[in-house]
Amino acid sequence: MPAFDHFSPAALAFLTDLKANNRRDWFQEHKAVYEAEIHRPARAFAAAMCTALDALTGTPHEAKIYRIHRDIRFSRDKTPYNAHLHLAFAPQPVTPNRPMWFFGLGTETLSLGCGVFQYDKPGLATFRTQMAGPMGAELLALIQTLETNGMRVKPPELKRVPPGIDKTHPHADALRRKGLAAWHDLPDPRSVTQPDLIPRTTEALTGFLPLFHLLDRVA
Repeated sequence: MPAFDHFSPAALAFLTDLKANNRRDWFQEHKAVYEAEIHRPARAFAAAMCTALDALTGTPHEAKIYRIHRDIRFSRDKTPYNAHLHLAFAPQPVTPNRPMWFFGLGTETLSLGCGVFQYDKPGLATFRTQMAGPMGAELLALIQTLETNGMRVKPPELKRVPPGIDKTHPHADALRRKGLAAWHDLPDPRSVTQPDLIPRTTEALTGFLPLFHLLDRVA
């Protein structure tokens, strides 16, 4: 895997052009550009970020690069390609309910995140048990800190606490969740074309380290 420092401006140009020409014929004509400017650099970036996250957390990680092809089977939007680059970094060993790190590069925004999108049924039961106790207060305080620091926290999915839980429970905000993810949205995606992207991304993700460790305790 070649050494990685940053993406080329051509990577952003490709995503911008793909957004304006989201068709199979156009993509096939420009597939070589996709491979050279998006796919191969993303693999090198993923490997370098795993090494950085291993050092940050003390836990080995593996990366997932999401497919550029959209699943349009059940979507009204039939455009065939994602005009963005999304990666996830999962601590090892992989389980359905451990928190992950996220990197989302679009044409207008770079989003960095951490969390669990949605717990499976056993994981959700464990999460609610933990949130009903002292860890719930810990999580609520952490959410407040993240939002104060300008992070975007996914709101609770439920309007009410689940049946069997006191409606006035002090941890209701935590108990109404089916998962928890927080994001740092950077308005200028051109930052990925500047040197030292790995240390800069790692530094930005460090702000989510308390959330990562707390959610990993839940899992």
